[in-house]
Amino acid sequence: MGIETKLAFFDLLVKIGFKEIEVGFPAASDTEYEFCRRLIEENHIPDDVTIQVLCQAREKLVKKTVEALKGCSKAIFHIYNSTSPAQRKYTFGKSKEEIKQIAVDGVRCIKSCLSEEDRKKIRIEYSPESFSMTEIDYAIEVCEAVKAEWGLLPGEKIIMNLPTTVECYTPNVYADRIEYFAKHISERDKVIISTHCHNDRGTGVASAELALLAGADRTEGCLFGNGERTGNLDIVNVALNMFSEGVDPELDFTNLPEIAEAYNRFTGMEINPRSPWAGELVFTAFSGSHQDAIRKGMAARTKMDKNAFWDVPYLLIDPHDIGRQYEGIIRINSQSGKGGAAYILEEKYGLTLPKAMHPALGEVIKNAADRAQRELSADEIYTLFVESFLEKKGRLEIADLAETHLEGNSSSSNDATLCRAVVNWDGKQFAIGEKGNGPLDAFTGALKATPAPAFSITQFHEHSIGTGNNTSAVAYVQITCEDGKDYWGAGKSTNVGRAGINAVVSALNQIK
Repeated sequence: MGIETKLAFFDLLVKIGFKEIEVGFPAASDTEYEFCRRLIEENHIPDDVTIQVLCQAREKLVKKTVEALKGCSKAIFHIYNSTSPAQRKYTFGKSKEEIKQIAVDGVRCIKSCLSEEDRKKIRIEYSPESFSMTEIDYAIEVCEAVKAEWGLLPGEKIIMNLPTTVECYTPNVYADRIEYFAKHISERDKVIISTHCHNDRGTGVASAELALLAGADRTEGCLFGNGERTGNLDIVNVALNMFSEGVDPELDFTNLPEIAEAYNRFTGMEINPRSPWAGELVFTAFSGSHQDAIRKGMAARTKMDKNAFWDVPYLLIDPHDIGRQYEGIIRINSQSGKGGAAYILEEKYGLTLPKAMHPALGEVIKNAADRAQRELSADEIYTLFVESFLEKKGRLEIADLAETHLEGNSSSSNDATLCRAVVNWDGKQFAIGEKGNGPLDAFTGALKATPAPAFSITQFHEHSIGTGNNTSAVAYVQITCEDGKDYWGAGKSTNVGRAGINAVVSALNQIK
């Protein structure tokens, strides 16, 4: 990233709420040095934010880094050197004492470059790099030497940063080492134990969480796991894991999609769709049973107080809390069950299918997804419902239909409806008519004069959709034929009676 992008990224981290921000390695390149200078000279750093700079324990680099911090009101100087047996043997060719002396000399150099006033503005952080592969007692020995050389001012604390530079064992072992360090470092109350986790084994988040439980006070990381100088722990993941357990991380992720978009823009990197919390597919469900449980849980919440305890199945937190939306919760593919598509039709299109009809809808959607070999969009699901039910074409077609309301005599309340229709069955036309206790009853009675299979209506559901002049009735009908087979149909019309008739036609057209 160039300096302008880095400045924008810094502002984003401040907005989120980070109070300690490692801004780079000023001695590593002109870009990083200039970035640090601009942060200070252009007053980008709020009073409650402390910048942190990284530097190897080498005199030339230390002096360059101190120079980069000139004029800063407060900062953390993060100095490190590697301490593991492999590094001592292959990289440096030095003994334990010589490696410890590198750390001490580095700290001594920092002190020599600072005025008495500047010394009060600078906090020290020391990392025995490759702590994860360093003998634990030797790591403590080096840290003790660093602490003694720095000489803590009254009320001052030193940060001891303990990296899994190479994540070489399971998280519980790292946590054990953190606990051991905490018990054996002197002046524990003056030491801030910091974790700095990498993710070589894919357990960086677990390592950080167990280390915090084991006594660590602080953790370093970066947005969405992209980084190295603060480890490549996904700090968003850890923070929102805390949030899910009722611990406030004091970071503002109420608009996580906006943060993710900025990250993509700044870094040119994409967030994996399955990345915890921020990934596109985090608040989705492809499994049919999951979809059904989510649908029921969400429906129940509409009748609860807005502050009711969150307990929707399969959703650990309310997506709204981090700026996510419910529309993307249900995703439909060939693995999806009967409830998911029904949920989408209800939430997006206002179509409330009876539960008994869900299997029939699910079969249609599953077959379509199998053919497409991909997930189906909400619009595709609606189109399939229209084609397969609301406007289902098949063996029965209404060419003409008329209804007449027949009033009963004064001593009777048995009003009736006369239905006259011209229908086509298997391409042949029939003029039919019958009386009934309503349009639907009259029409189904009239159909007996055609070759259509005899049937009875075994379920009928109806609801309105839309408002005002745009209100329509939607009817769902299950018919049972003489052979015992059931068929579902759906119809829609501004005329309540006609909606039911259309649903019967739809059901009959399911018959092959």
